[in-house]
Amino acid sequence: MAKIKEVTVEERLRALYDLQLIDSRVDEIRNVRGELPLEVRDLEDEVAGLNIRLEKLLISLEATDSEINGKKILIEEAKALIKKYTEQQKNVRNNREYNSLTKEIEFQELEIQLAEKHIKEFKAQIEQKKEVIAETKERLKERETHLKHKKGELDAILAETEKEEQALIAKSEEYKTQIEERLISAYGRIRKNVKNGLAVVPIERGASGGSFFTIPPQIQVEIASRKKIITDEHSGRILVDEELAKEQRAKMEKLFSKL
Repeated sequence: MAKIKEVTVEERLRALYDLQLIDSRVDEIRNVRGELPLEVRDLEDEVAGLNIRLEKLLISLEATDSEINGKKILIEEAKALIKKYTEQQKNVRNNREYNSLTKEIEFQELEIQLAEKHIKEFKAQIEQKKEVIAETKERLKERETHLKHKKGELDAILAETEKEEQALIAKSEEYKTQIEERLISAYGRIRKNVKNGLAVVPIERGASGGSFFTIPPQIQVEIASRKKIITDEHSGRILVDEELAKEQRAKMEKLFSKL
């Protein structure tokens, strides 16, 4: 039976730092995109909202036009009735019939006045709605132009970085399989809890990279010996010596240049 190769602490540290360099590169790519995807989504929502608002305003405008047409028809019908009742008054047999027709005429005249008042109100509403429609159309045009510009920016960045990002994500998953689950869990937890997602950092000028707290000389010696995994007591980051970091950075730069 073949003997399973034992992974040394140094190999674990190198693998962890490689993983950190890959994930940091993905972070850099996403930082370049910044808030653009969110801006584009917000603009798309705003444009959709303005289109819905414009549609509702136009429907409301049509409804108000219909109301005016309805009132105009009512006026014509009332005028026709007034003419009819006026003609009938010429042939009445008594005052009661005459007065009854007079009341009908007065009622129709009031109907005309009320309809004319409503038409005036509806016309004022139409003017107001037309102003809002014009403003909405202008706003919509401006937002659509802005959205087109932002989409262009995002598409350009995606075209430039998407392939590399996907390749890096695949590499990250590949490297994770080379590290035991316990360390991957710790690495992921630290990345979430520290600034810039730096879970594995080198010693730089006697201090922990990323937090800048001085590391005691004895601890630095232990880190350089690569015999055990040591974390920064202040930030919880996993520490590697500067020489190891330098070697792995050179190795990963070659990998990145091929992606």
